[in-house]
Amino acid sequence: MTELDAVLFANEAFYRAFADSDMNAMAGVWSEGAVVTCIHPGWGRLEGRDEVLESWRAILDNPDSPTIDCLSPIANMQGDMAYVLCYEAIEGNYLLATNIFVHEGRRWRLVHHQAGPTAEDPPVGNEDVGALIN
Repeated sequence: MTELDAVLFANEAFYRAFADSDMNAMAGVWSEGAVVTCIHPGWGRLEGRDEVLESWRAILDNPDSPTIDCLSPIANMQGDMAYVLCYEAIEGNYLLATNIFVHEGRRWRLVHHQAGPTAEDPPVGNEDVGALIN
């Protein structure tokens, strides 16, 4: 597995934790050593692991939270930092998301997630395939 594959795997683990409403898995994808931040669509800036994880707990505990699918992820890496750009399909609409990871120990861990609306559709034909760019 290449490092870019590992970044995409970490990104997939984030969306799997979301899809499964698994708070333990969600906590496991976020960095424990770096400052973490998150901007949910329509929310203000969240900073710090406790605040970010509490926001995810509220989302995952909400039975009305929508299903979100990650589409067309593209990973880029620079040293011990990497980011994934992807589309999030949510109830027939799309968000564009940025997920930033740092290499922590032997794993890539999330330090920032931000998603917002886009009028653009994901590219056709690679909805579930991570295109790797270095």
